[in-house]
Amino acid sequence: MWTSLSTVTEPTSPRGRSGGARTRFWVLAVGISVGLFLLGFLIGWLANRHADQLPRTDVHEKMKEAFMKEMKAESIKQILYNFTRQPHLAGTQENLCLAEQIQAEWKAFGLDSVQLAPYDVLLSYPNETNPNYISIIDEHGQEIFNTSLSEPVPAGYETVEDVVPPYSAFSAQGEPEGDLVYVNYGSIEDFHRLEREMGINCSGKIVIVRYGKIFRGNKVKNAYLAGAKGIILYSDPADSCAPGVQPYPDGWNLPGGGAQRGNVLILDGAGDPLTPGYPAKEYAYRLEEGQAHLNIPVHPIGYHDAEKLLKEMGGAPAPDDSWKGQLSVPYNVGPGFTGSSSKRKVRMHIYSFKQVRRIYNVIGTLRGATEPDRYVILGGHRDSWVFGGIDPQSGAAVVHEIVRSFGKLKQKGWRPRRTVIFASWDAEEFGLIGSTEWAEENVKLLQQRGVAYINADSSIEGNYTLRVDCTPLMHSLVYNLTKEIPSPDEGYEGKSLFESWNEKSPSTEHKGFPRINKLGSGNDFEVFFQRLGIASGRARYTKNFKVDKFSSYPVYHSVYETYEIVEKFYDPTFKNHLAVAQVRGGLVFELANEVILPFNCRDYAMALNSYVGILYNITMKHRVAMEAYNVSLDLLLDSIKTFSEVANDFHSRLKLLDINNPIKVRSWNDQLMFLERAFIDPLGLPGRPFYRHIIFAPNSHNKYAGVSFPGIYDALFDIDNKAEQQKAWEEVKRQISIAAFTVTAAAGTLKETL
Repeated sequence: MWTSLSTVTEPTSPRGRSGGARTRFWVLAVGISVGLFLLGFLIGWLANRHADQLPRTDVHEKMKEAFMKEMKAESIKQILYNFTRQPHLAGTQENLCLAEQIQAEWKAFGLDSVQLAPYDVLLSYPNETNPNYISIIDEHGQEIFNTSLSEPVPAGYETVEDVVPPYSAFSAQGEPEGDLVYVNYGSIEDFHRLEREMGINCSGKIVIVRYGKIFRGNKVKNAYLAGAKGIILYSDPADSCAPGVQPYPDGWNLPGGGAQRGNVLILDGAGDPLTPGYPAKEYAYRLEEGQAHLNIPVHPIGYHDAEKLLKEMGGAPAPDDSWKGQLSVPYNVGPGFTGSSSKRKVRMHIYSFKQVRRIYNVIGTLRGATEPDRYVILGGHRDSWVFGGIDPQSGAAVVHEIVRSFGKLKQKGWRPRRTVIFASWDAEEFGLIGSTEWAEENVKLLQQRGVAYINADSSIEGNYTLRVDCTPLMHSLVYNLTKEIPSPDEGYEGKSLFESWNEKSPSTEHKGFPRINKLGSGNDFEVFFQRLGIASGRARYTKNFKVDKFSSYPVYHSVYETYEIVEKFYDPTFKNHLAVAQVRGGLVFELANEVILPFNCRDYAMALNSYVGILYNITMKHRVAMEAYNVSLDLLLDSIKTFSEVANDFHSRLKLLDINNPIKVRSWNDQLMFLERAFIDPLGLPGRPFYRHIIFAPNSHNKYAGVSFPGIYDALFDIDNKAEQQKAWEEVKRQISIAAFTVTAAAGTLKETL
């Protein structure tokens, strides 16, 4: 019985060598193109097979089949209904009650232990007696327009208590007043355009930006760095509504009074803002609250209220159509209003407070029979801004069903080869807090024993096709698994999920295979993958990105995320939920049961070659400067070539492994398990010490998006506008050297053991 992995807690550089001449540069260009083609062909051909998988036992196949058949769409539907009757905001009694319910049911399902893991963390809430709002004031300081204090509650939920109004968690308090400036999506490029091309200074102003494109916290950080007094976030119909669809409850679009809640923290890494790097337990040293957030008021509003603020904006017109949404306003950027409204200002009234409260993870364990000290983790969060019909409960319901199905196998006398840990995380919405605190508490054991982490947040964000983000180590595993799962899509009866996914979302790089995305952040896998180097992945059903241009899904983080919107519009038969359950559960099953871990190092080599090709295209824009400052990708290209050769040799030798020799099996599995760890730099990325993966990290300017070779990518960003060009290019050279060393060192971990 355990709360942490060890104890029970009761609830309460090397400098790079210089670049070559212009001739070598262009020879490298041709070499990369040819190399990518040949390597892609070879590995693509190999991936069509069950690459390097040794023969499975009949017992393995029989139990896997039983496990997959045990999961039921109707069961997931009922669980989702039960989980969405009340709001489950982190730090509230309702969310603790749900944690205790899940704990009791997981015990009844037959897990070996299920415990609550408590942490005392800083959270943020609106003031019930002094609500947040935005006002337009006249020249006498009188309020002539105020934004809504809450969203209209959907039918059937009128009597539900504790529905938190829209707010931005971790906003500063304050009543800033000033001229309004419209900054499109609030990206760093948008602020640069205002300042560099239009000569508009945001210092001392209140800025209004629309949701979409990038993480809301990045918008806030950009506004803060531009000197803004405050920032208003709004949902424009262009980004929050699908064309031709009615607002909820008649359709699945966001009503005009709906608004997106969310945290606006921008920290290095995630977790409790007061205890960075360490678990928020009773022994923790805590920072002062003022050290833990950006000191700027923030507030979200719906598009009806935004229209009132934007319709009389003065100043320059939008620089181009990309700055225009779908409201009936001119999208002028300001500053301030025009005409008879020119003397009016905007005032923010933000009274939200921060408070340390107790949160609870639920940690369930199914002990492994052969390798109990090797952990495969399935985790998803439980806390929601309101009802959480999609985020997170469509995912929490799937986790619940997977646990129940594993429990059924255990009742038949079966156990996984490795230990499976199931987690219901708390306070994800406030900054991935529950998962990060648990990982920080158990960091030493996880570094030694963590095999893989599968994330299970929202199961759906659309109903078009599958979407997978994962480490390259899991690419072949995902492809092989989806070939065994029936497609739930109309018109694909009798075909596999792989086939429908491949047809609807083909890879642009590898013909014959579906697209798999890089892991960024914004979800609970962050600490496991980006900080600890534990192989990670996630899967859900998504929208058609070629057609659906709206961000996420329209009612994201609003009161309209209900069970009814899922059952009526997104997945009436819950067949998509079932497919996602089979993907997530199937990944856990294979990772916990295969004798040899189903990781493919050659897929990693293939990915590295692809990523350096993308990086090469970026550097082509700076080839004159690179030659002038003696910067080259040679070191990195050589290291990837070495890695590719070693990976091929590793898998060739793997075919000769005697799987009846437990010492040899353990040794090979350790090499596979620790490969992801080999890409971790303990010093972290520049200015981001908790982002330690040298191959993958969230984009510095958009936490949601993943980038490859992030140290090099960040060093190259906006480099032409940096004042000290010599220093800037030296940093690029340094980051290339670090990446080359890391890839070479990772290759060393795959070499034949002495």
